[in-house]
Amino acid sequence: MSTPAAQRSNCIFCNIVNKMENTAIVYEDKDVCVFPSIRPASKFHLLIIPKRHIEDAKRLTPNDKDLVTKMLEVAQGQLAKNNFSLCNSRLGYHWPPLRSIKHLHLHAIAPESEMGFIARFIYKKNSFWFVSPEYVASRIS
Repeated sequence: MSTPAAQRSNCIFCNIVNKMENTAIVYEDKDVCVFPSIRPASKFHLLIIPKRHIEDAKRLTPNDKDLVTKMLEVAQGQLAKNNFSLCNSRLGYHWPPLRSIKHLHLHAIAPESEMGFIARFIYKKNSFWFVSPEYVASRIS
């Protein structure tokens, strides 16, 4: 018996994972999917998402620790693959309630030095609304 085709979701990122959107996926494996942001904050701006729907960073549990570690490793690998320095990049998650998409996603942005004024505000390091991968990991340990 064949597996039924995935159905469209109200979540755009779930639709991307299920290949229901015309999105250029730059990397994927069994756990994560990576694609360019439609509103890039700099020359390089990727979103790293879990294939499993998790609404946001506050919904993570201790069982998700390996997934969060993997998301960070994939982001760092994509930066390196594209010749961007971690020292001149910005990695982070939007912290609820200030998020536009209700599907966990890690931003990998580079070069940080070329981010515009508005992007620097939206993706402000260690702000109330944009937190580091280390902060997220510390909350689920």
